[in-house]
Amino acid sequence: MSELFQHGTLALLVPGLLEGTMSIQDVLKHGDTGIGTGQGLDGELIVLDGTAYQVNGEGKVTVVNDTDFKLPFCDVHFANFKLLKAAKNLKMTDVEKTVFEDVDYRNVFFGVKITGNFSKVKARSVNKQDKPYPSLTQTADQQSVFNHEDINGTIIGYYSPHIFNGPAVGGFHLHFISEDKTVGGHLLDFELADGEISLQPFETLNQHFPVDNQEFMSHDFEKDDIASAIDYAEK
Repeated sequence: MSELFQHGTLALLVPGLLEGTMSIQDVLKHGDTGIGTGQGLDGELIVLDGTAYQVNGEGKVTVVNDTDFKLPFCDVHFANFKLLKAAKNLKMTDVEKTVFEDVDYRNVFFGVKITGNFSKVKARSVNKQDKPYPSLTQTADQQSVFNHEDINGTIIGYYSPHIFNGPAVGGFHLHFISEDKTVGGHLLDFELADGEISLQPFETLNQHFPVDNQEFMSHDFEKDDIASAIDYAEK
């Protein structure tokens, strides 16, 4: 079965519910590929070929194998990507148009993998936050931005139907890691000079909630401007 496993929701990050509620070991039981973040928004996470990589606030990439590393939010799946097309001079702003020229996936979740040589990559990450945790927009104001040119690497991410904006990011949510595993982060912009786009649609979304976390269970999300906060933080 083609299934996307999501722990937590993006919406819970909006008011600063940043407590890690699932260990990386348990996350990897549900997929060998994906994206996420650590407790306190501890960097950007990229899972590739069964290995979890963390890009911290200074842009340093390390392999995550600490049993105490927990995540408030992540998306993972078992990779079975199919090649969509080769691409040259592909800008981030043209990804949606380029994909939907060939497939009609607007109303389903799907994974995306883009590999090749990138003429430019603009990525971000943040330092781990301490309690009392700030809101998502407050954290976004403290992000570090990294610019790279002429770099080989891999984009891993997901498309979520816009009706699911809140539980996830409506549209594309993409992370990058270089081929040599030295740089990466949450993508703000890129241009693919020469590479390939592969996709994997999902027929099932397995939404897992942190029901043992009392702060999440008792929070009133009606008070939060979720859509605006996600849009602000993602861009």
